Amino acid sequence: MSDAHYDVIIIGSGAGGGALAWKLAPTGKRILLLERGEYLKRERENWDPKAVFVDGRYQAPETWYGADGSEFHPGLHYFVGGNTKVYGAALFRLREQDFGELVHQDGVSPAWPIGYDAFEPYYGEAERLFHVHGQRGEDPTEPRATTPYPHPPVSHEPRIQELSDELLKDGYHPFHLPLGVLLDERDGKPTPHSACVRCDAFDGFPCLTNGKADSQVVCVDPALRAHPNLTLLTGAYVERLETDPAGRSIRAVHVTRNGQAEQYSADIVVSACGALSSALLMFRSASDAHPEGLANGSGLVGRNYMRHNNSAFMAVSRRRNDTVFQKTLGVNDFYFGAPDWDFPLGHIQMLGKSHGEQVRGEELPKFLNWFPELPFDMLARHSVDFWLTSEDLPRPENRITLGKDGRVTLALEESNLEAHRRLKTKLEGMLKALDAHPTLLSRELYLGKNIPIGGTAHQAGTMRFGTDPQSSVLDLDCRAHEVDNLYVADASFFVSIGAVNPTLTIIANALRMGDRIIERLG
Repeated sequence: MSDAHYDVIIIGSGAGGGALAWKLAPTGKRILLLERGEYLKRERENWDPKAVFVDGRYQAPETWYGADGSEFHPGLHYFVGGNTKVYGAALFRLREQDFGELVHQDGVSPAWPIGYDAFEPYYGEAERLFHVHGQRGEDPTEPRATTPYPHPPVSHEPRIQELSDELLKDGYHPFHLPLGVLLDERDGKPTPHSACVRCDAFDGFPCLTNGKADSQVVCVDPALRAHPNLTLLTGAYVERLETDPAGRSIRAVHVTRNGQAEQYSADIVVSACGALSSALLMFRSASDAHPEGLANGSGLVGRNYMRHNNSAFMAVSRRRNDTVFQKTLGVNDFYFGAPDWDFPLGHIQMLGKSHGEQVRGEELPKFLNWFPELPFDMLARHSVDFWLTSEDLPRPENRITLGKDGRVTLALEESNLEAHRRLKTKLEGMLKALDAHPTLLSRELYLGKNIPIGGTAHQAGTMRFGTDPQSSVLDLDCRAHEVDNLYVADASFFVSIGAVNPTLTIIANALRMGDRIIERLG
């Protein structure tokens, strides 16, 4: 198939690339989907905490560098479905206010060039596509929606329902997390057990039963089955994009597959590799017409990298916590601020249950090291686990670069940490509702030993969109200002990142782009 011509080539099959392929496939146009990885093998290790978290069995075997020269392994996953194969499937709309300017202690989260209204119908389409289960009206920060969630919320198990009830009594507003899961709903009250017997291995794990609504399961495979005009090539690493001599149009996509060089062309080429990898592809595609990297006349490719301030914590309940599927509850009472703080704090949600092997691999507090044979499984049975997210601000100096020797450097200076510290304090104030010990234990292993730089799960912002080619890389349709047939369908386009999981916004934007590309194709 080398040298074949297509109407559209999509590079990457994650949230953006998979959703776009699903959207375009019914047009009958010839579409080529290129994925550098293979299908993730369904095996017992999918649900093995040691294999997933301690050994990093499914993490890309790459070494990158920080600005200080330190080595780290980025939290990237190269499979059909991309990072959605291991995501927690929490699918939030950005808050309506997130699209406007928000002032933080450390700076300003800038306004987007288009507002919530442009995304609202596509959020609804994305929720239907990814089988989102939720309940409107519980979350006080929830943006307006013209459609209900397509499926009822995943019910809390008894221990989490107790927590929800106690938080309500204390004046908080707990809500059911919007989750993308494939469940049996004949009883009208879906629970994860109707799809998966080991759903404690969900958040951060591949799903052995395909019960998680990931890009492979809900986009790529269904589109391939229904539309023979869509072709998927796996093990296809895109080395570079070649333009015409003027640099205005891509005329060739250079691929290495099975050790062989291949070349493809298309009327439209879409990069959906993820915000970091898309920027690297632009750098690899430098030419005489684009000496600093493809579409990088503004100098902004790779800059304004954002990844959220994320923390995972374990509370130790005095009572045993036999919850199997814990990730059903969230709290946004402090999303935009608190009585003692005028700036946004962020979002709190439940996390998948801790396992003994995960706890064993953590760098535990010194007071626990007094016990030479700590019963890790017992500690995990008493765990109640949380994920905290605060907004990371876009800064030009936070950037990914590619050296002439192929060395990848990710420069990151953290911001907005006081808000994150205060959010943790707010969570600690809630622990009495859990009948838990007042100390939260950090679960750094969840995203790697070094979450700030190595935890790239919420990567965004390296090719922001806008109306001015001097201050943005992409136009409002996410087409490169400088290259007429190049689009970007991952989180590169984000101007700010808010404080909720970005995946639903990536999907919604890919569906929005799909309509623009369909119009262009005719």
